Amino acid sequence: MHVANSRPTSSLLFRADKISMPSGTSTAPSTSSVPVSSTDMSSVTSALSDVATSLSPDELTKKVEEIKAAGNERFLKGDYTQAKALYTDALSLNPNIVAIYSNRALCELKLEQYGLAIADATKAIELDATFAKAYYRRASAHLSILDPKAALPDLKMVMKLDPRNVQVKMQLDATSKLVRRLEFEKAIRVEEGPAPHQTVEEFLEQNMGGAQIPSDYKGPRLPTHASNEPISAPVDNKPYLGQIDDAFIDQMIQHFKEGKQLPNGIAWAIILGALRAFEKEASLVEYTVPEGTTIEVVGDTHGQFYDFVHLLSLTGRPSKNHALLFNGDFVDRGSWSVEIALTIFAFKWLYPATTLVNRGNHETSDMNKVYGFEGECKAKFGGDLTFKLFTQTFVAIPLATVVNVSRPPLPADKLPENASKSQAQKAPVVCKETGFKRYFVVHGGLFSDDHVTLDDIRAIDRFSKKQPGQEGLMMELLWSDPQAASGRGPSKRGVGFSFGPDITRAWCELNGITAVLRSHEVRQRGYAEEHDGMCCTVFSAPNYCDSTGNSGAFGHIDDQGTLSWTMFEAQPHPDIRPMAYAGGMGGLLA
Repeated sequence: MHVANSRPTSSLLFRADKISMPSGTSTAPSTSSVPVSSTDMSSVTSALSDVATSLSPDELTKKVEEIKAAGNERFLKGDYTQAKALYTDALSLNPNIVAIYSNRALCELKLEQYGLAIADATKAIELDATFAKAYYRRASAHLSILDPKAALPDLKMVMKLDPRNVQVKMQLDATSKLVRRLEFEKAIRVEEGPAPHQTVEEFLEQNMGGAQIPSDYKGPRLPTHASNEPISAPVDNKPYLGQIDDAFIDQMIQHFKEGKQLPNGIAWAIILGALRAFEKEASLVEYTVPEGTTIEVVGDTHGQFYDFVHLLSLTGRPSKNHALLFNGDFVDRGSWSVEIALTIFAFKWLYPATTLVNRGNHETSDMNKVYGFEGECKAKFGGDLTFKLFTQTFVAIPLATVVNVSRPPLPADKLPENASKSQAQKAPVVCKETGFKRYFVVHGGLFSDDHVTLDDIRAIDRFSKKQPGQEGLMMELLWSDPQAASGRGPSKRGVGFSFGPDITRAWCELNGITAVLRSHEVRQRGYAEEHDGMCCTVFSAPNYCDSTGNSGAFGHIDDQGTLSWTMFEAQPHPDIRPMAYAGGMGGLLA
C-alpha cells in the first residue's frame, strides 16, 4: 500500500453537521482526514453485562452518559463508525434512552445504512412519540432510499412538534413538491417522441457544431483540423459532431478548475461521443492488461472535482497504453458532478478502449433527482435537455468489467512489498482457461442467486431495462454490499441485500475470479480487503461530503494481476457545500 503525498487540507473548507437536528446553519469543525485506528474503539462491550449488574442506578446513569458523551465526541470528529459503536455500548447498558437511538440513527444516516437508521428512529419513537429528532431522522432515511411519500408524515409530525423550525418547514415543502412532481412525471410518461440524442444532434447539425455557443465564449473548443496528437475518429457523414484530442481535454480541465463552464453545444458533443462508445459495449466488458502496462481502478468520486483532478495526477490519465476503470458513482452529492462526468466522458470519447466505466447506483434517474445532479445540470446548462441526454447516456454505461491479465501470477513469496498480501492474492483463484488472475469489477456486489455466471451478466439488456428497479441482477450489481457474517442478510441500506464471505468464495470459484473489486461504501482508509481479500472495496472521494474525514484510494493491477493500493487525501476546493443543487433537499440529506 502506498500513501500519496498531497497538499494538506484547510479546515476552513470543510464542514460537518452538528449532531442535533438542524435548526439553523451552524456547523461543527471537521476532523483531519487521517483515519483513526481500530485499537481506539471502545473496549467495554465484552464487560457491559457485568458493569450493568455491579453499578447502582445513579452510577449506571453516569456511566451511560459518559459513553454517550464519548460517542458525541467521535461523531463531531467525523468518526461515525466508532460513534455508532459507543452508542451501541451505551444502549447495552440501558436500552431505553431515546436520544441515543436517535444519535445512532444519525450515525447510520452518515454511514448510508438507511435501513438501520429507520429501525433505530422507529425504536426512539416507540419510546417517546414526542421526540421530534427521531421523526426527522426517519424522514431523512426514507428520502435517502427514494421513498419521499414515507418521509412526508414524519416531516409533518416534526412541524407539529416544533412549528417554528424554519429549516424543517422548507424541507417539508421541498419533499411535498418532489412527491407531486414524481407522481406527475409518472402519469405523463410516454415512450413517444425523439430520444434526447436525436434532438441534440439536430441542434448541432443545424448550427454545424456551433449550437448554443455564445459569441463571446473564450474557453476551449473542440479541434477543427488535423492534430499531431491522438484524435478521435470523425463520425461518418456527421462532421457537426466534432472530434476531440488531448489538448482540448487539458484546456477543459483547467477551465473547470477556474470555475468556468462549457457552452451547451460543446458539452453535448462530449456526451454524444461517450454515448456512441458505450453503445458499442456489452453489459459486461472484458479488458486484458497488455504486457508492460497497468490498469487503475477508481471508486466513487461523487462530484468532488478538485479531489478527482488530484487523483488523475496520481493514477496517470487514460491513453493508448494506460487504462483507467471508473467504477461508478461519479455524480451526485458533490457540487462538481457535471465537471467529473464531462471529463470522464471526454476520455471515453478519445480513448474508448482504455477508459472503462461501470454504472453506479447514482448514475440513475431517481437518485439524480434527489441527490443534486439534475439540479446541477439545470443550473449550469439551463432547461432539462442536457440532463435528459446524461440520463440516456447513463443507461448505456456497462454494468461490470472483467479485468484479465497477460502473464502468470507471481508466487506468494515473490509479491512486491507494496502489493496486497491477502489470502486471495497468495493462493488465488484463477481463470480456468488461462491459469491467470482475473478480477470482477462492479459498483455494488454479488447476487441473491448462487448460480449467476458471467454469461448471465453479459445477457442483461440494460437498454430495455434502463433503470435498476427494486429487484433482479441489475439492481444487485449496483446496490448489494458485503457483510462479515456468512450467508446473506438484509441490507443495512434498506435497498438490496448483504452477502457474506462464503457467498463471495463460492461465486469466485464458480466463475474463475481472483477477487471482486467493488465501491459503493466509504472506507476510512479509502479501501478495505474483506472476505480474505476476495472482496475489496475502493472509495475515491476523500473527506466524503466534507464531513467524514476518510482518505481516498485507488487500486492498481499490473499485467500479472498483482494488486496494490494507493491512498490520498482531500484537496482544498471553492467554498460550495455538498448537495448545493439538491433543490431544498441538501439539509435533509447531506
